[in-house]
Amino acid sequence: MVRGVGKVAEQIRPFFEPSSIAVVGASRYANKAGHVIFKNLAVNKRRGLLKAELYAVNPKVRMLLGFPCYPSLRKVPGPVELVVIVVPAKFVPDVMRDAARKEAKAIIIISSGFSEVGKHELEEEVVRIGRDAGMRILGPNCIGVFDPITGVDTLFLPETKVLTTGEEYVAAPRPMPGHVAFLTQSGAFGAAALDYMTGTQMGVSRFVSFGNRCDVDEADMLEFLKEDERTRVIIMYLESVKNGRRFMDVAKEVTKRKPVVALKAGRTGAGARAARSHTGSIAGVDEIYDAAFAQCGIVRVRGMEQLFDVGKALSMQPPARGPNIAVITDAGGPGIMAVDECVLRGLRVPELSEESKAKLRRLMEKGIIPPFAAIGNPIDLTGSATDDMYVEALKVVLEDPDIHGVIIMGLHHVPALTEVYVDRVAELAKEADKPVLACDIGETELAIYMRRRFDKLGIPAFESPEDVATAMAALVAYGRYLKKEGVLK
Repeated sequence: MVRGVGKVAEQIRPFFEPSSIAVVGASRYANKAGHVIFKNLAVNKRRGLLKAELYAVNPKVRMLLGFPCYPSLRKVPGPVELVVIVVPAKFVPDVMRDAARKEAKAIIIISSGFSEVGKHELEEEVVRIGRDAGMRILGPNCIGVFDPITGVDTLFLPETKVLTTGEEYVAAPRPMPGHVAFLTQSGAFGAAALDYMTGTQMGVSRFVSFGNRCDVDEADMLEFLKEDERTRVIIMYLESVKNGRRFMDVAKEVTKRKPVVALKAGRTGAGARAARSHTGSIAGVDEIYDAAFAQCGIVRVRGMEQLFDVGKALSMQPPARGPNIAVITDAGGPGIMAVDECVLRGLRVPELSEESKAKLRRLMEKGIIPPFAAIGNPIDLTGSATDDMYVEALKVVLEDPDIHGVIIMGLHHVPALTEVYVDRVAELAKEADKPVLACDIGETELAIYMRRRFDKLGIPAFESPEDVATAMAALVAYGRYLKKEGVLK
């Protein structure tokens, strides 16, 4: 298979935007993966979301969910661009040959039982058939793709489950459309991540589970997503990288246009051993990944929450042009915690310039902010904080050329602060060329409401000083990389 410049992106497109889909191994039994996948697609087809032609393939079934079922791919009457394979591993090569005869472009192999269990020759045979026919393959041993816009959903995870009590619960929710692409080498982690994204109202642009990566890998997907207008940031769960040089070359080009965030598992000897038995991956030396990611501009995180926190911040706010951060708070203790956390992550929280302090003193003289407020950095508006105080203080630090990013620590508990300040802060931030992040501590309905309101208006909001400082550090790191590459002035 020839992979010319720009050609890879077009080879990947049929995984998300096919003109037709066939599910080989579509089942009548509700607890089978083949049934769940076909049902997902059939529901989206009936809703009008999925525009692709849809075909079920199973020699033992004549009709499935109101769709005719064909005994083999060869019997499908129309062309098939995307083939989803959900049959035992030993039958996959025969299905691949049928797909080649149908001139399919993309194959998703959900089936397991290949190199992850030592059956390397079987996997190599599948790859050879795909290469000879010019078909790209995702998997095997994966859960495929989810695209909330085109309706392509090959996750074999039912959205709802009925427990033995008879109660129905949402089990595997699908996130709303958004601007974050998620790539994962672990299908189970991917499913949990989609659940997390749904619960935090974080939208997804494209979701991909790679499994064994016998053909399509992270570099291919990065090349596709580089041009994807729907995607503002790419987040990845990795256990290893197959072709390190190509991965770095592609990533270096992508990160000049949009941020890439990676959670690399298998950092310890025991974790690397687990990765090898999971998807047949060789995790490699962790320090090498640190250096490689830094070289090609990938922001590395150390845990699941960081992955999503940093992804959210980078998808909503511009990169910081420097390390100097201002903190505006209505609570002294949390403000100090935010300062500490910023410094611990390599950021600076400097004294404000004399010019900025003079502006704040004039606000005191006019009675706009209280005379007992602290105006160094952090700016502590105290428990007397109002909507107007936050707005006026934010104007001052946004105008300060020595400040590169702002953290708003608006704890909702103080009596005079209302949700209106969220809207007004968002309006100011929208016109600024420096990142503004928010933090509100608490798990009550009001705390969650305030954070969600910030998120909806494009200001990433976090529930702890640690989280908001981590997100700001990522914006600073990405800005530093872009400046080094001459992309950001």
